[in-house]
Amino acid sequence: IEVAHSPSGIFLSQRKYTIDFLTETGMLGCKPADTPLEPNTHLKGQEGDPVDKGSYQRLVGRLIYLSHTRPDITFAVSMVSQYMHDPHSTHLEAIYRILRYLKSAPGRGILFSKHGHWRVDCFTDADWAGCPDDRRSTYGYCTIVGGNLISWRSKKQSVVARSSAEAEFRAMARGICELLWVRGLLQDLGLPTDPPVRFYCDNKSAISIVHNPVQHDRTKHIEIDRHFIKEKMEAGVICIPFVQSGSQLADIFTKGFGFKIFSPIVSKLGMSNIYA
Repeated sequence: IEVAHSPSGIFLSQRKYTIDFLTETGMLGCKPADTPLEPNTHLKGQEGDPVDKGSYQRLVGRLIYLSHTRPDITFAVSMVSQYMHDPHSTHLEAIYRILRYLKSAPGRGILFSKHGHWRVDCFTDADWAGCPDDRRSTYGYCTIVGGNLISWRSKKQSVVARSSAEAEFRAMARGICELLWVRGLLQDLGLPTDPPVRFYCDNKSAISIVHNPVQHDRTKHIEIDRHFIKEKMEAGVICIPFVQSGSQLADIFTKGFGFKIFSPIVSKLGMSNIYA
């Protein structure tokens, strides 16, 4: 990981690693792509011809390491990593699409700059039943401290959600666990944290379930998550404001977008390319 200091802040990137990766795979002279995935891409198992498992796993492993400073490829890497045990040609094509995107901006990374506060924010989202193989949902969240992105995740849920509200609610519980960890870390470092922590969600049904003290039959299967979130909200640790889908930064960790939507989200996450 390369670290660059400037009056704007500290910039982290893996430019040399990316260029070496593209060179070794023969993709340094490829045509760049604007996004790591085609919009609304959903990979399926055993689609296309089988490919060499060892080579596929090595490519995915290098992409996982590269995503340490490239949250913009996190969702795409999460998708291709699900087929490491039985890769096919369509999955390999998705990897090459990611490489073409890396070619467009190999020096892109994360900028940490001073914003004059230590406010902690979290955005969470879920793509309900997005996997065509098992209809499990993909959740994603990102944590922002002092205006800088410090942690993010994109992962398929372990159970099948029966509604979009359930998928969002389970994603909220995962995001709050991350928030509590970040908050505890800041307190251990002696840094100020102004409660409540703001936790943004774009699903009104999920927010209503948190605020409604009455148990319903349709919420029994998520009762543990509900009590956990309700407890933290009543203690004043978190607040859950509604955010419009157009301002939902976690969208980038749950689904593929076109360039017009993808590029502004990447910029809002604090990603830039000082080598442009």
